[in-house]
Amino acid sequence: MQTMVIAAIVVFWLLLSVKVLNEYERAVVFRLGKLLPVAKGPGLIVVAWPIDRMVRVSLRTVVLDVPPQDVITKDNVSVKVNAVIYFRVLHPMMAVVQVENYLYATSQMAQTTLRSVLGQAHLDELLSERERLAEILQKVIDEHTDPWGVKVTQVAVKAVDLPHEMQRAMAKQAESEREKRAKIIHASGEFEASKQLTEAAQVLQSQPMALHLRYLQTLTEIAAEKNSTVIFPVPIDWMKAMLDRK
Repeated sequence: MQTMVIAAIVVFWLLLSVKVLNEYERAVVFRLGKLLPVAKGPGLIVVAWPIDRMVRVSLRTVVLDVPPQDVITKDNVSVKVNAVIYFRVLHPMMAVVQVENYLYATSQMAQTTLRSVLGQAHLDELLSERERLAEILQKVIDEHTDPWGVKVTQVAVKAVDLPHEMQRAMAKQAESEREKRAKIIHASGEFEASKQLTEAAQVLQSQPMALHLRYLQTLTEIAAEKNSTVIFPVPIDWMKAMLDRK
């Protein structure tokens, strides 16, 4: 009877002490409140209950969605910016001992850094240089989370929400820029056309017969359209000669 009681106690102890950890998990063990020097796992481990206490830590990459933050840019424009942070635990023992909750701490650090870093950029930089700003965010957040054993691998700025007034102003600015480019292109075309006409006039002036041939070609093109009315242009030189005779 005593043997059965002892066996039952041993089985009960094993049930409480034997743990199975997945490949991506590590166990940080405290023995009588003191941290063991090495994290255990993966696989089958023994945690001596009740003197040992185990904390599971996942080594997988965590995708953290940073909620939209109110940011005032360097040029005093209020926007809402949200981002995504990718990080993982490199040192499980530091993640447990150095900070109370590394997930919550990393989230708060990301929100604070997002507001402070993006607040130092102009609106145009925030819209056109997201990759550069994301690299700065990743570097700053990683420096703060490194003592916790957390490695931030990537930060991506998801969206920048502008006020409706600013959206309308930017739309007007873009429309003005397109009109400006259209006018410049039109003026450039007119300039090139004037240069071609000047060269053509010089050629016709050097060869008077070329003007007569061009005149006949124009009549041929008019006749090909099957118009009911044909206009015969009279050169100004002819009119001048007739007036001189009078």
